Amino acid sequence: MLAALSTLSVGAQAKTFKWTSSSDIPTWDIHSQNNALSNGIHAAVYESLVYYNSKTFKPEPVLATSWKQVSPTQLRLTLRTGVKFHDGAPFTADDAVFSIERAMAKTSNFGIYAQGIDRVVKVDNNTIDIFTKDPNPVLLNQLTELRIMNKAWAEKNRSTAPKDIKTQDENFAHRNANGTGPFMLKEWQPDQKLVLTRNPAWWGKTEGNVTEVVYTPVKSTATRTAALLSGEVDLVLDPSPQDLPRLRQDRNLKVIDGVENRTIFLGMDQFRDELPGSNVKGKNPLKDQRVRQALYQAIDMNTIARVTLRGLGQPTGALVAPQVNGWTEAVHKRLPFDPAASQKLLAAAGYPNGFEVDFACPNNRYINDEAICQAVTAMWAKVGVKAKLRTLPLVTYFPMIQRYEASIYMLGWGVPTFDALYSLQSLVRSVGAGGDGNYNVGRYSNPQMDALVERTKKETDLKLRTELLTKALALQNSDVAHIPLHNQIIPWAMKKNVEVVHRADNRLDWRLIQVK
Repeated sequence: MLAALSTLSVGAQAKTFKWTSSSDIPTWDIHSQNNALSNGIHAAVYESLVYYNSKTFKPEPVLATSWKQVSPTQLRLTLRTGVKFHDGAPFTADDAVFSIERAMAKTSNFGIYAQGIDRVVKVDNNTIDIFTKDPNPVLLNQLTELRIMNKAWAEKNRSTAPKDIKTQDENFAHRNANGTGPFMLKEWQPDQKLVLTRNPAWWGKTEGNVTEVVYTPVKSTATRTAALLSGEVDLVLDPSPQDLPRLRQDRNLKVIDGVENRTIFLGMDQFRDELPGSNVKGKNPLKDQRVRQALYQAIDMNTIARVTLRGLGQPTGALVAPQVNGWTEAVHKRLPFDPAASQKLLAAAGYPNGFEVDFACPNNRYINDEAICQAVTAMWAKVGVKAKLRTLPLVTYFPMIQRYEASIYMLGWGVPTFDALYSLQSLVRSVGAGGDGNYNVGRYSNPQMDALVERTKKETDLKLRTELLTKALALQNSDVAHIPLHNQIIPWAMKKNVEVVHRADNRLDWRLIQVK
């Protein structure tokens, strides 16, 4: 314990930090499932070459101490020396090369962060070169999410390939961890408890005083609130909107609000010729833009934001939030709520009496996700569309939609790069290799969109590049490739004696937490 305390700020005492939210992480394999909750928790144990500063959101050195653009397509990174993995093995260039290549593997969900990378080359033990196919102005931002695994540990434990989230197969890295970060994985009982302990050999310095982190996933909002009120936990990441007035008035607690760079939207199957479970046979209504627009205009998003979200959502017509490069007021503007227009569009498309359709939603991932979907279902019923709603927990929901098993589905998409290419490539680029369409699970496809995304990947004129991003966002709107709903506003509720920095990506910075 003395070794662990030696890296704490002066005068700080060792503290346990207990927190909760509605869902558990699906895996400890850092390149398996691109899930925001997992990525934030993994960052306590596994580090990346660079990471966002929690106050400025600029990439800053972590496992790389410096970098230099040798040519427009060659980035040289100097690696930090003296760093050890939790098992005592030294961190070297071999681990960095292996980890970035692992993120590019077929079973990885992190190809989107390796977008544009051609190859990674070891220059010497403390230096690597990343060669890109074309100039990439957001490569450093992408590297913030490519965490580093020990090559020898992965080889020894048969975990060289990421766990495939579409299957039940497990590798050693699914339940075990060996990073370089400030915390080590001590215990993980899925859906019950996760315990991290301070890494006494961590290379860095911390402003925080936490030596143990205990995370308990609790689906019930009432139970999470009760745990905070009783002092059982120090922080609730996702307090219920209806509980917030009471929590704000409690003298022993505080609530910090912040706009998240995450947009919640609905996706639609635009690929299959016939939708399973629909009463429409021989064709797929969702392939018709008029039907998709009808579904959009039947949703009263202002009422959902006011009643269901209690103000914790900013209605939007864009696929990205205002903090993201490419966003404009014009793409943000929603189509008007207009049930009469919806019915006319449905009739023009050949569905004057509406139709039946499968509708899938998570029930423990986003703020009031299940309640939002129930409200949407009721609104669609008023224009004749009978959505058969089914809700699932995060752990089974995401693999299900990635197997293309939902006709209409809810998804929330944060933008770790703060650049719209990340969303466009994942969500509206036709499904392909290297992260293209990795979450385009409605399999929308438009050659014009693909051309815009490909141009943006290569464009070096930053002004023109931003214009291309905006043009692509506008095309998604006119095609109604997805139905944007709202940008989340995230409140964190905690004890008065807890000090944290609220981040737009809704993740805790483990180096900064103080329990006084």
